Amino acid sequence: MPGVRGLAKIQLGAETTAGTAVATTTIWRGPFAGLADEAVVVFAEEDVGYLSKVDRTYVPAKGGTLDMPETECTFEQLPYILMAGVKTTTPTGTQTSKTWTFALPTTAANTIKTYTIEAGDDQAAEEMEYSFVEEFHLSGAVGGGLMMSARWRGRQVSTSTFTAALSLPSVEEIPFSKGKLYIDASGGTIGTTQKSNTLIDLDLAVDTGLRAYTAADGQVYFSATKQIGPEVTLDITFEHDGTATAEKVAWRAETGRLIRLVWEGSDCGDGVNKKVQVDLAGKWESFETLGERDGNDIVTGHFRARYVSADSLFAAIVVVSALDSLP
Repeated sequence: MPGVRGLAKIQLGAETTAGTAVATTTIWRGPFAGLADEAVVVFAEEDVGYLSKVDRTYVPAKGGTLDMPETECTFEQLPYILMAGVKTTTPTGTQTSKTWTFALPTTAANTIKTYTIEAGDDQAAEEMEYSFVEEFHLSGAVGGGLMMSARWRGRQVSTSTFTAALSLPSVEEIPFSKGKLYIDASGGTIGTTQKSNTLIDLDLAVDTGLRAYTAADGQVYFSATKQIGPEVTLDITFEHDGTATAEKVAWRAETGRLIRLVWEGSDCGDGVNKKVQVDLAGKWESFETLGERDGNDIVTGHFRARYVSADSLFAAIVVVSALDSLP
């Protein structure tokens, strides 16, 4: 029978050894996307007396990707993207609230966690091992949710079967409008000055700097990952108010800024709320011309994160949840 889209799903499992496939342990809560098999099939060129050519082929390279579609960001599942794209971390906390800190690399590459991904429907499933995140986004606008998306790369795609009997994890969505924006001058204390009634929408784009490294190593798929340097940008749309005006002045003066974004959720059970916090140091790269939305003048600024020694900061994301490990 044909596959049913309503029965399609993505499942993830953390690998003990990078590249050694494991049974998956959790279901990804979000829209479905299939694994893209990037195996290269080459038809060998030859002249052997056939106008039609003959079926001589070989595969010199294998690989795969998963473009995980935009879905509501949750305190419980964002860490999968961060573990596979930023660094492996162990949460801290002695009570029911656990703090997961993901600092992007500066002077040395981070160690990441690789995953086995299963994707498919009731007709067939495919599997991709050694999966890591090349890039991800956190975005949103007033009136909607904070959203996340990611591009995963893996070693190869093969026919498989789903790990059975996994339960749907409990998650908590994050309304975008519950977010708070703080902007302070470089050299100050990040998170000191809240900018109220101005944030309309944003897009945080993170190129993790992780790339598949392919060498002649006995296989036609990549044998390792390498870190070529992360890039982090933040596009913010402001009301055209005093905050926007001040930030344009900072842009023209090439003044360093410290930006903190915070979204809080429900109580973890010990009086501490769930949280996603983004901390960035850097400078404004550009501002667009004055725009309009719903009768209000607006302006969008483009911020580029860079390491600032005076602030000992480049970019970091902190997640607080009730999870002491990822299922």
